[in-house]
Amino acid sequence: MHKTIAKLIDTRDSDASLRAAANLVLERAKWASQTFLRYDRRHSQAIAEAVARVAHDKAGTYGDWAVKETGFGVAAHKKLKNELSSLPLVEHYRDWNFVDPVLDRDNGLVKIPRPAGVVFALVPSTNPIATIYFKVLSCLMTRNAIVLSPHPAARECCVDAVKALAQAAEAAGAPEAIIQVIERPTIPLIEQFMRSEKTDVILATGGTAMVRAAYSSANPAIGVGPGNAPVYVDASADLKQAAARIVESKSFDNSVLCTNESVLITTDEVMPGLGKHLRQAGAYLCSEEESHELRRYLFHERGFNVEALGQSAAWIADKAGIKVNPKTKILVTPIDKIGVEEPLSREKLCPVLGLFTAKSRPQAIAQARALLRLAGAGHSAAIHATDQAAIMAFASQVEVYRVVVNAPCSQGAAGFASGLPPTFTIGTGFFGRSSIGENVGPQHLVHWTQVAWGDGTAKESDGGPPASLMGTALDHPGPLPEAPSDGVPGSPKPTPARGVGQGAGEVSLSDGDYDAVREEIRRIVIEELRSVLKD
Repeated sequence: MHKTIAKLIDTRDSDASLRAAANLVLERAKWASQTFLRYDRRHSQAIAEAVARVAHDKAGTYGDWAVKETGFGVAAHKKLKNELSSLPLVEHYRDWNFVDPVLDRDNGLVKIPRPAGVVFALVPSTNPIATIYFKVLSCLMTRNAIVLSPHPAARECCVDAVKALAQAAEAAGAPEAIIQVIERPTIPLIEQFMRSEKTDVILATGGTAMVRAAYSSANPAIGVGPGNAPVYVDASADLKQAAARIVESKSFDNSVLCTNESVLITTDEVMPGLGKHLRQAGAYLCSEEESHELRRYLFHERGFNVEALGQSAAWIADKAGIKVNPKTKILVTPIDKIGVEEPLSREKLCPVLGLFTAKSRPQAIAQARALLRLAGAGHSAAIHATDQAAIMAFASQVEVYRVVVNAPCSQGAAGFASGLPPTFTIGTGFFGRSSIGENVGPQHLVHWTQVAWGDGTAKESDGGPPASLMGTALDHPGPLPEAPSDGVPGSPKPTPARGVGQGAGEVSLSDGDYDAVREEIRRIVIEELRSVLKD
């Protein structure tokens, strides 16, 4: 069955054949998601944890592989990102309940979780494995099926990683085909997946063009916008710590995270001391001529020079004809304006940091706003300060949904060095023309049916929802059966899960029943595929 699907995708390129290939994969995912609905919280959590353990164990292997295949980034940093996106992610959401109904006694409401169903996920080349870990585990915690489309530049490591996670999930009891991957993605094929009515939601992380395509697909989409984070160092900041954190952040994985600092903004009075500490932390402050050479190397008429993406500071300096210490961590380029006429004020996914010196705090904040107007609206910003008034003035004026205070922005905005939820999909909200302004997480892959009792009947004594309702089974009958000639769908419903919402140790299906369910779904899928292939 897998070979048949792979052959269709690899060898046919007409719209009809690509649509058929996409439908085969999505149909399997749809059946798997319907089966997954019958799993209780204990089993779905156990599956997520089993997959997270495998992901954590392979974090270093895939970190090395991603750097070797893509040609950029730092393997040790990718290993760390992969680790943070595995067991710690599941642990962060351990107390969240995406499975059981919730009783709101005060308002007379019962809320029933409704997973999206089939998630189609785009994977970027910059953070390929960490993004796969994050999206797969988010779907498993919420009982969704997922189909992943890796970036061609990271295809081999991504395909291997997805297969490893899928094998771990099925070994832990997940339905077959709950995790799938497009082994040879092409733009026409991806468009078929995005446009298909069998796709319930698109989780888009990648370039602007692909994210916009997801939003224009006619399917629900959760996408992100580009980053271009300003970092403001106030006169009240601890300059030594600020410099160390900025250099740490900008050099992390050679600055491929979209949350990295793009332009450092400070004031005349701060610059002498800050410059000294930046050099001590491993930064090289370029002269005006060196900044000109970097500008010419990094940008051309088509935009950013992707050859420099994720390369080291020393490597980039050499390409631009600048002599630096091989241990240099970042290159800092002074600029005297921010806007379309200054390329160095655009997003730079490499360890090159623009530097603008303002005359006052109000001007510094105004320039941070101008930077975000150019690009990165809704994404992230950072400030280093101890003056609370300065922090709140900056946070309330910049048009972003994440402001990181006294921490590395790369890690802090992504939730790995701050109290924000950990993520590898950054919502840019209304400012950035995105549907979500928060750090995207599993909670965004579940909606809730709200069962509302009328006024005056909220209390159980008045006919409202009883507490015992939380121990009843939820009926998950699967897809609506085809209507016969008399117009009355009469196919019997599968036996509903038992014990949903009960205490620990009680399960909705026995372990033997899980095997039976998987065999039944396998039989149904085979029949579906035979039917499609005959057509």
